[in-house]
Amino acid sequence: MPYREAKVYFDGSHYIAIPPENFPSSTRKRKKPKPPKPKQNENTPPTHKDKFETAYKESQQLPKRERKRYIKEKLKDEFKNAEQLKEFVAQNIERKKINAYKRNTRLWRKIYTQGEWHYFVTFTYDDKKLTEKQFKTKLRNALKHAVNRNGWKYIGVWERSPEKQRLHFHGIFYIPQMIGKITEVKDYSTKSHRMQTTYQNDHFLKEFGRNDFEKIEIPKNITQSVRYLLKYIEKSGEKLVYGGKLPTYFKSDILDEDIACGYGVDDKKLLLFDSFRCIDEGEILGNVSPEIIKKMPKCN
Repeated sequence: MPYREAKVYFDGSHYIAIPPENFPSSTRKRKKPKPPKPKQNENTPPTHKDKFETAYKESQQLPKRERKRYIKEKLKDEFKNAEQLKEFVAQNIERKKINAYKRNTRLWRKIYTQGEWHYFVTFTYDDKKLTEKQFKTKLRNALKHAVNRNGWKYIGVWERSPEKQRLHFHGIFYIPQMIGKITEVKDYSTKSHRMQTTYQNDHFLKEFGRNDFEKIEIPKNITQSVRYLLKYIEKSGEKLVYGGKLPTYFKSDILDEDIACGYGVDDKKLLLFDSFRCIDEGEILGNVSPEIIKKMPKCN
């Protein structure tokens, strides 16, 4: 018997299916709704967790081996003894690691499910055109319009340059319909101290200033681009920014003969053969491929 409407994702090497009958909703741990956070004002004292979050973000600028020491130093007056401090910091660092792992896993699944990406784009803040606040607000609105009107999709992150602390937005973009015109520009790079070639969009150049639309030519470049984003996240502590519909999975019926073996805890997931058949509502659309995945229903 085939598995109906399994969630399927690509892990970078193989396709993995999650059959709904192997994860029945009755046995799932339902998340309890979080109580609303009390409104904070200037007079509300920060909690231990608030102070940890502040120290953790500040510590991202330090070498890894010094970060925990920095956080403990910042929180040492909050606890009665060193053992309580050590336990609190260890628990919260572990929480950060688990959350980061989950975010990274979800990111890669969205990247592979989308499949097609066109550009790695950098927008650079120009203080002659806008204030920083105006730059962020106006760029967010411009990208929102590009998503709604032109079908753009993107995953990006805000980042500051190490030396001048100039604000940038880096992202990987799916652009089925370009806005403006892209032209080749040769200029001098103060970072590498040599001439460089960039590809700038005249529309965004006029509105925001310097930008770089680097074309993604091969799948390998997608992996490199995503690793750049993850590097910026680790360095700055910023969160990823998503634009457009970017589902985590596509759905397909799975035939027994397309299953290589069980996978994961108790083999509840299914490792699929590389050329498994994609089936939607009983119709075989073809062997898995980027073109076929586009036609399949999606979900999160």
